[in-house]
Amino acid sequence: MARHLSRRLAQAVLVVAGVVVLTFVVMRLVPGDPAVTYAGPRASAAQLAEVRRRLGFDRPLTVQLWEYLSALVRGDWGTSLRTHQTVLKDISTAFPASIELVGTAMLAAVLAGIPLGLLAARHARGPVDGSVRVSSMLAVSVPVFLLALVMQNVFATKLGWLPVAGEYDATLDTTSPLHVYTNITAVDALLTGNWPILGSTLRHLVLPSLAIAAYPIGVVAQMTRAALIEESAQNHARLERALGFTRWQVLTRFSLRPAFGPVLALLALVFAFSLVNAFLVESVFDWPGLGRYAADAIRSSDTPAIAGVTIAVALTYVVVNLLVDLAQAAIDPRVRMT
Repeated sequence: MARHLSRRLAQAVLVVAGVVVLTFVVMRLVPGDPAVTYAGPRASAAQLAEVRRRLGFDRPLTVQLWEYLSALVRGDWGTSLRTHQTVLKDISTAFPASIELVGTAMLAAVLAGIPLGLLAARHARGPVDGSVRVSSMLAVSVPVFLLALVMQNVFATKLGWLPVAGEYDATLDTTSPLHVYTNITAVDALLTGNWPILGSTLRHLVLPSLAIAAYPIGVVAQMTRAALIEESAQNHARLERALGFTRWQVLTRFSLRPAFGPVLALLALVFAFSLVNAFLVESVFDWPGLGRYAADAIRSSDTPAIAGVTIAVALTYVVVNLLVDLAQAAIDPRVRMT
């Protein structure tokens, strides 16, 4: 297990290093002068030259790359040209809101997708299986931004069942101010016993998290179904049926655990895809997460912020993949041999 972990860690470091170098190169190839964004369009030539010197843009690219890598290792991700705050501070404030949204969506994907896949495998090639497959295909096919707009228009604007936008009711900042510890509003409200904000946050979470969860639910349901059907065709499943176990018992007691390995691997990919989809959903529901921060950075050509968002997403993807890989190794010892 230790050898498996060290090998995966080495691969993760190489992936992150590659993303950082590629991000730096792309950041330098983007048209425009970052010094103008930082100093403002009315800055004089002398002021722009001073900004370039202060930010290190007047040095050779190899020196800039080395200094950039060294600063990242020290935790210095640069300064946002738009907010004039450190990029790491901006991201640490915005990213938790995105994790709150995507985490809720992934929880819904696991709680709904796996049972749906199990149900489809139990009634393979029957009406229930067909219904699950058609529903999952629709969930996978609908663009997330379109689904978000439809849900917002139907359930928030027309029916008025749920809030239209925002993370929670802004008036609660006056009546029930929230003490921030993690920047994940639902967690902070739960830790501090702030029930008004917790209730409001959960209501605001429903529509955007369901919009993001549609694709993962469909993919997880399809993968669970396929993995269970394949596992139930193995020799051990035939032996278990011969010993008198029902098809449902064979699926839940003997086939689900080995079939869960591919589903876990899929969850890591789906998480990364959902994190990118969250950027679109955050724009629709005015959710104060990393997507809104990235959109503002792109509009203002804030290259350090754009690079910081890219690296943050890449690091999250690598960490999630590593955790899923370790979980797979714990569930199925055969994974450690690969």
